[in-house]
Amino acid sequence: QVQLVESGGRWVQAGGSLRLSCEASGRTDSLYWMAWFRQATGKEREFVASINNSGSNTYYADSVKGRFTITRDIPNDTVYLQMDTLKAADTAVYYCAASAPFSRMFVQQVSRYQYWGQGTQVTVAS
Repeated sequence: QVQLVESGGRWVQAGGSLRLSCEASGRTDSLYWMAWFRQATGKEREFVASINNSGSNTYYADSVKGRFTITRDIPNDTVYLQMDTLKAADTAVYYCAASAPFSRMFVQQVSRYQYWGQGTQVTVAS
């Protein structure tokens, strides 16, 4: 089993920055993809960014490309999401997700990820 714990969410003004953290514990040697998803009130959960086990491949949703950066601290089993130039539309609960290997074609699919954190709230005030 794998446990994921997110932190770093808070209220911030539009144009500001935040860094979210997700620490994995348990059978972390089984993990390949780690990702961030988000879910705004009344909307479906959507893909934000993902990173592979070596940190060499990253993928982003078009809506965050150029503003968000995902990185992975491999020795400490932690993944980060640096969020810059935040907009009100970025307001959501942000979830960390992780999975064993699968084709990179499917990194945006919620159903592909086996493990999920409890979520951390990000609120961007306009």
